[in-house]
Amino acid sequence: MSGGSWFREELHKHIAMTYEVGEVLHRGRTDFQDLVIYTNPTFGRIMALDGVTQTTEGDEFVYHEMMSHVPLFAHGDAKRVLVIGGGDGGVLREVLKHPVEAAVEVELDKGVVDASIQWLPSISDGAYDDPRTRLIVGDGAKFMAETDEKFDVIIVDSTDPIGPGAVLFSREFYADCKRCMNPGGILVTQNGVPALQADELVSSVGHFRALFPDGNCYLAVVPTYVGGFMAMGWASLDPAKRTVDEATLRRRYEASGIETRYYSPELHRGAFALPNFVRKLVG
Repeated sequence: MSGGSWFREELHKHIAMTYEVGEVLHRGRTDFQDLVIYTNPTFGRIMALDGVTQTTEGDEFVYHEMMSHVPLFAHGDAKRVLVIGGGDGGVLREVLKHPVEAAVEVELDKGVVDASIQWLPSISDGAYDDPRTRLIVGDGAKFMAETDEKFDVIIVDSTDPIGPGAVLFSREFYADCKRCMNPGGILVTQNGVPALQADELVSSVGHFRALFPDGNCYLAVVPTYVGGFMAMGWASLDPAKRTVDEATLRRRYEASGIETRYYSPELHRGAFALPNFVRKLVG
């Protein structure tokens, strides 16, 4: 892989996505996976892990805003937020735009955090230096199984359910998340592209509905996640959190002073309006 070559991603069977490589900024092996960061004329700097695109400067705002602002504005008064994964720092960046008291991130691979801070600084944008941030380098599932801390919102910004990220899609992990929630708590997860990863979504939502009073998903369109819109899993101890009305969301959004490029209160409500094939998948 070098400048002028093409990066080929083959996450999905029978489908490949290729990106022109401008310059390879970093390539190496962390303790857990192959990591490469390179430039692309359209999307800017791109990070891939084990050959799969994770984030790009060009469209990261879509994913990170929707993973963060949907649960936080739905909750309305979150003080303690937990991020599992998310080593690029984008979710953490968006979470810290809210008046939270503490943001804990548990990331297995410190190499991802270090490379992101060095080569993709705009994504974390100083989030790891915020005094409200506590970074724990370790296994997210192990942390959830052992901690007695409680959180208002838990965001699982994981890789796909292969390799080290697989355990973060298990019923046992979701049960531990529930145990660590304050009343009215919300869990949001990365659940892939329904058109190509239906089993992943069906499995997670099934676990949510067995464990939580409310389990569902919502959608966002991230251009570099091949296969159309992607799903964010949703589980809450309070079913009313998923149906907060648009006027309330608008009041919370405007009072926050947060500027977003993708998220809006109207889009928040619309993201839960699922196409029929997704509705059938999740029952």
